[in-house]
Amino acid sequence: MRTFPPHLFKLIAGIALALTFQLRADGFIIIEPPYPYPPMPRPLPQPSFTPFPLEVRNHHVQVTIEDLAAATSIDQVFYNPTANSLQGYYLFPIPRGVTITKFSMYIDGKETEAELLDAEKARKLYEDYVRKVIDPALLEYTGQGVLKVRIFPIQPHSEKRIKLSYSEVLSRDNGTVEYIYPLNTEKFSAAPLKEVSVKVEIHSREPIKNVYCPTHEAEIRRTDEHRAMVGYEAGNVKPDADFKVYYRTDSSAIGFSLLSYRKGKEDGFFFLSLTPGFASGGQEVAEKDITFVLDVSGSMAGKKLQQAKRALQFCIENLNPGDRFEIVRFSTQAEALFQKLAPVDAANRAKAGEFVENLKAIGGTNIDEALQLALQSNSPAGGRPGFIIFITDGKPTVGEVEENALLKKIEQANRANLRIFTFGIGDEINTHLLDKITEATNAYRTYITPDEDIEVKISDFYGKVSAPILTDLKLSVENSLRVSEMYPARLPDLFKGATLTVLGRYREGGEARITLKGKLNDEIQTFEYRADFAPSDEQYAFIPPLWASRAIGYMLDQIRLHGESAELKKEIIELARTYGIITPYTSYLILEDEEQRVSRRELPPQYQLLRQNLLDGGEQDFLKSREGDYADMKSKSGRGSVAGSQAAQSMGGAANIDQTRPGAPLLSYRDRSGREQNLASQFRMVQGRAVYQSGDFWVDSEIQNNVGAKVSRIQFASEDYFKLLNEEPQSGQFLALGRNLRFFWKDRIYEVYE
Repeated sequence: MRTFPPHLFKLIAGIALALTFQLRADGFIIIEPPYPYPPMPRPLPQPSFTPFPLEVRNHHVQVTIEDLAAATSIDQVFYNPTANSLQGYYLFPIPRGVTITKFSMYIDGKETEAELLDAEKARKLYEDYVRKVIDPALLEYTGQGVLKVRIFPIQPHSEKRIKLSYSEVLSRDNGTVEYIYPLNTEKFSAAPLKEVSVKVEIHSREPIKNVYCPTHEAEIRRTDEHRAMVGYEAGNVKPDADFKVYYRTDSSAIGFSLLSYRKGKEDGFFFLSLTPGFASGGQEVAEKDITFVLDVSGSMAGKKLQQAKRALQFCIENLNPGDRFEIVRFSTQAEALFQKLAPVDAANRAKAGEFVENLKAIGGTNIDEALQLALQSNSPAGGRPGFIIFITDGKPTVGEVEENALLKKIEQANRANLRIFTFGIGDEINTHLLDKITEATNAYRTYITPDEDIEVKISDFYGKVSAPILTDLKLSVENSLRVSEMYPARLPDLFKGATLTVLGRYREGGEARITLKGKLNDEIQTFEYRADFAPSDEQYAFIPPLWASRAIGYMLDQIRLHGESAELKKEIIELARTYGIITPYTSYLILEDEEQRVSRRELPPQYQLLRQNLLDGGEQDFLKSREGDYADMKSKSGRGSVAGSQAAQSMGGAANIDQTRPGAPLLSYRDRSGREQNLASQFRMVQGRAVYQSGDFWVDSEIQNNVGAKVSRIQFASEDYFKLLNEEPQSGQFLALGRNLRFFWKDRIYEVYE
């Protein structure tokens, strides 16, 4: 076994990359060799030594932001899974502008002191570390000082707890404040984290409007207009992305936030957020007309109907005082409770409650008559917004049953432009019919699987749409930016307590005037904002994949509902490949495309992104399963059709990175050594594009667009390797991925090999 000089572990994150990238690192422990250890489960061939054998057991973060002053407290627990007593260093690369305020770790009852080193000292040590330890994982951390603490001993099968606090002053961009916590710990932990949590409390003297977390599926709570909380919890995970929170303060009625990303001369991307602000009781909302339409056919008998009835009771109890409402029950025939929209008062609530309680399941499914009756009875007066909540568990069996004819009748009867929100229960439903209804009326669809609670799903949904703030929204951007490809393609209504996010592209940067128009109680409301679209800024790298997810979701829906075309497939493949939107449907299209291009000799096999992982590992079985998923997605009914509808809507409305990867469990496979892997997690975003773990190599997706480029082969940790790193410091973001990789850089393909 190799031995290494002790001085090699006096290291910090070094190698200067471009100052345009504000990279951060979480705290981690590097262990000194030599010692015997079981091999880490890593996809690349193992070096003779790994400096990261410890597991991160718990990782808890508490953040308090007072106006622009942020205080972050970290509590980490590391575990030594080996049978050996270990020694090493705890390192925390320090982001620019951060001040360490407290560090605590006790060894044998004595508090250990930490040493602060600057980045210049680190640089000279770090190249030697990479050469000798043969692990480039820290190359991505740049220009940062480091907190370094000697740790000895770390006893076998024992824990080591570390607490750290730091403070920083946050900055504004277009009026939006960004907070980043470095949660990218995957490569520094030998096993998934058992617990991870991040809690961010925001306090502001000015009213807080927009608050969002585009990187994780986080919970956002508002206690009043000056306070907000963002929380994230997960277990048994290996985080691979930093945790980011954005918020904006202002006194306008509709909060506005805009972030943009543009690389070089390529078209840029923007992320726009619109929020009514804190959902206070006194906030003005539109008085609405709403009709609840419930399927009581024989298939709804039992638990389904009981849950649906409780959901309707919840909706009735939470109607607003100025609303009007109606209830339509349908089976073989349809029946309306009031025969017209009724005002919300105690008598009508009681009558509606009794009507719902007495509902019984029997007969067929007459969707035609039910929706015709609902549309006739719901004729909003005075420009009031009108909604229909349509709940069914079956396909039409009575009245008009042909899909296109039924849709045409609904369109002709919907003269008041009502939104029809559909709820499909179970798998035996016509998803195309329900989805086309929502598409035509600019509404949402929801599917409730047999193991989900109908009452919870409907009640949660109604809580979100019960109070409209603005309807019939129109958004315009006035300047020479040439904004295009905005998603959602049609803006939905804006509801109390909700946030509307719009993603799109723009041709050139500059200042622009943005105008939002919408209706409130039949009066046009106009809001104007000014914002800067960056001519060149790569800070907000989460925007391109979010935009790509929405574009792909929209296009998958077009294929599902209106038929497939070669142009749509090609566009989906290109976007999914470039931005790492790997789902059962996109993975099938990419695999099929790679197989065909390789067979036509248009694509060298070594530049494949997904197929290389599956070779000798059940490729044909995997491809057949994904082909089945793609076919099921386009079918009109069945579990696969429901899953396809849910996935397309999730991707088409993705507001955070977690929502861009529906169906990930279906992408598991076993590699050549028998270990379970997953295609959806085998990529990293680097400089705005996806780089895939393909067999023993990491392969840059951009190579497939430049297969004829000149190739330079460089051995890992050689003189040429460090020459490239020093001459092109930004290349370090690619080099940090591993010891074997292929990436495209300045008109050339670089192949790094061991």
